Amino acid sequence: MYSLLQAPAPAGSYISRGSKHMRRLAAALLVLATVAAGVTVGAAQLRRNYYAGVCPNVESIVRGAVAGKFQQTFITVGATVRLFFHDCFVNGCDASVIVASTANNTAEKDHPNNLSLAGDGFDTVIKAKAAVDAVPQCRNRVSCADILAMATRDAIALAGGPSYAVELGRLDGLSSTASSVNGRLPPPSFNLDQLTALFAANGLSQADMIALSAGHTVGFAHCNTFSGRIRGPSVDPTMSPQYAAQLQRSCPSSVDPRLVVALDPTTPRAFDNQYFKNLQNGMGLLGSDQVLYSDPRSRPTVDAWARSSVDFNRAFVAAMTKLGRVGVKTGSQGNIRRSCAAFN
Repeated sequence: MYSLLQAPAPAGSYISRGSKHMRRLAAALLVLATVAAGVTVGAAQLRRNYYAGVCPNVESIVRGAVAGKFQQTFITVGATVRLFFHDCFVNGCDASVIVASTANNTAEKDHPNNLSLAGDGFDTVIKAKAAVDAVPQCRNRVSCADILAMATRDAIALAGGPSYAVELGRLDGLSSTASSVNGRLPPPSFNLDQLTALFAANGLSQADMIALSAGHTVGFAHCNTFSGRIRGPSVDPTMSPQYAAQLQRSCPSSVDPRLVVALDPTTPRAFDNQYFKNLQNGMGLLGSDQVLYSDPRSRPTVDAWARSSVDFNRAFVAAMTKLGRVGVKTGSQGNIRRSCAAFN
């Protein structure tokens, strides 16, 4: 679920770049603390039956649209989950990541950290919005932010993951700028302390972070996001040598670094707890995945959820519910867009 564009720094550059990176991170966390402070305020308007009076069948309509997209391509699952995460972590869950750039504004989706968001995620929301608006009673009554939240739940369930009640009532954001993405998304080189701090700034605990990281049980990553772990003077010692050799074959250095491989090499088409079993076996693709097991502070949680899919599903649903409350827009802070890709 993390930003998959930034590769680890080259060998020898850590000391020179590290202090600058930490200063930038500290500044970003100050901004994010403001977002976290507002989580409970906006979230107070959320409720499960928010559209009961204006579009009572909205959830079944969205579910049908997502199912249709899922039948076209399994990429729908990882793409939609990642889109939701990237949306919520930048100025809250307000569908601002879906807005297209214009001649006068470079939007969030065109920030370098969002260029790898798969088009199928955007298409899922656009198709669901069209299906909702095709019902006269519902037309322009349901926010794109809520449609994305519902579509994410439905995509996860279609892949075998848990289904859960989605709180509704978000408004769509009125701003989307590429500059607002800076420092908001965790790169794949983050360690446990950095991950924990960034999630805490969004009102999420370390356990929430570990649960949400398991969104990497589906989806893909570009070769250049983990090349530093499989090449250089030596392979990352926290990675299985056999897995590293497999990745070296899948991502030859002489070929396009934008090639992709599955984040979960074992059950790539299932939303399950295999992600944690992979970490136990040194098969976390990104450094920010494997660190959850290599760091002894988070390892017990990984072990627990590798043993029990029931416990993991429960924790994941709780974390997704909390994620969906981040930065909710209310009143004059937002509206319901007629087109998810453009402001009214």
